[in-house]
Amino acid sequence: MIRKGYYNYKEKVVKRVLKMTLLGSILSFGVLWGSQVELIEPEEAIKLIGNKDVMFVSGDGADIYSINHIVGSVEMNAHHLHHSDIMGNMHCAPLYTCPEEAQKYIRSKGIRNDQLIIAYDNFRGPNATGVYSFFESFGHKNIKLLNGGFNGIQAIDPNQIKFNELKDQRKKLKGQIKQEKDAAKLAELTKKDNDLQAQMKALEPKLLVQRGDEPKHEPSGYTIDVNALDIQYIAEKDEVKKAVDDILKNGKASKFAVIDTRSMDEIIGERKMDNVARGGHIPGATFLEWSHITDMDNRRSFKSNEAMQEVFDKAGITKDQTIYAYCQVGTGRSSHIITALRLLGYENVKVFTGSWDAWGNDMNLPIRR
Repeated sequence: MIRKGYYNYKEKVVKRVLKMTLLGSILSFGVLWGSQVELIEPEEAIKLIGNKDVMFVSGDGADIYSINHIVGSVEMNAHHLHHSDIMGNMHCAPLYTCPEEAQKYIRSKGIRNDQLIIAYDNFRGPNATGVYSFFESFGHKNIKLLNGGFNGIQAIDPNQIKFNELKDQRKKLKGQIKQEKDAAKLAELTKKDNDLQAQMKALEPKLLVQRGDEPKHEPSGYTIDVNALDIQYIAEKDEVKKAVDDILKNGKASKFAVIDTRSMDEIIGERKMDNVARGGHIPGATFLEWSHITDMDNRRSFKSNEAMQEVFDKAGITKDQTIYAYCQVGTGRSSHIITALRLLGYENVKVFTGSWDAWGNDMNLPIRR
C-alpha cells in the first residue's frame, strides 16, 4: 500500500532536484559545491575497526559478504542502490533512488547521521565507489573510500598473516601425509597437522575479516534532508542526451564526453541484461573499461595518479570537458571512473545514474551496436 502523501512528497523532491540541476548548469564552471573524494588507506582504516562512530559499508553482494567482510560492517550491494521501474524509469533522477526509500534502507542498516562511513569492496573499487556516490548524493558529508578494500585489511592484519602462514604449513604437511608410508612418521605428521589446525581455529575469531551472513540490525533514526542533497557529481538522462547531441554535432570539438565503462561484449550488444530491452551503447561514447583504473597487481582500488592520467590522456578525456560516465546501473563501474577523474582534479564529472538501464529501455533514445 502506498502511504498517504507519498506522491506529494515525491513531487516535492523532484522539484527540489530539478531546481538544483538548473542551478548546477548555471554554476558548473564557477563554483564547486561538493568536496573531493577522500581515500583512506588500510593502515589508517584498520585502527577504526570496532569504533562505534565509524561504519564500514560493503558494496559487494551478500554472497561475497558471507565469505569475506570487515568485522562489524554492513552490506549494501552497490547494484541494488540503483532503483528503477520495469521500464528503466528513475522517479527521482538524478538521484539513485527517492530519498524516502533511501532513508528507510539506510535506517534498516543501523547507520547514523553522525557516523563516519567507510565504503569498501574486495579491492577492485566499483562497488565501493557506488556506495560512496550513493551516500554523497544524499548529503552524507563524512565518507571515506577504503583503497584496497578488505584485501588491504587482510594484508596487514597480524592474526590474518599468522593464519595464512599456518594454512600454508598445513597445505605442505598434507602433501607429506599423503605420501608417507611409515606408520610412526605418519602419526607424527598427523599430530603436527592437528596442532596447526588448533592454532588456526584459535585465531579465527580474532581475524578482522570474517565469514558469515549479515546479522539483523537495530534500525536507526537516520534522516535525509532533501534541502541538503548533493547532485554535483550525478546526472539524469535528459542532461546526458544534450551532451550526446552536442558530441554527434561537433565531434572531437565538443565540450562534452560520455564514457562507456562496460565490457566490449556489452558495448557491441552481444551481452544484454535481462531487464533491458536493447543491447548496445550510447552514440558518440568513448570506450574505457573500468578495469584500466584498478591496480590489479598491487590489489589497490586505483593505480597511481600518473598511471591513471595516462589512461585518460590516451582516451582523449580532458579537464576542459564536461564528462559523463555510465555502466549498467551507475553505482559501480561508472562511479569508479568518475571517482578516478575526481582524484585527478577533473571538476565537471558526473555519474549517469540511470546508465544503460535507463537509456537502453527508452525507445526514444538512439543506440549503436
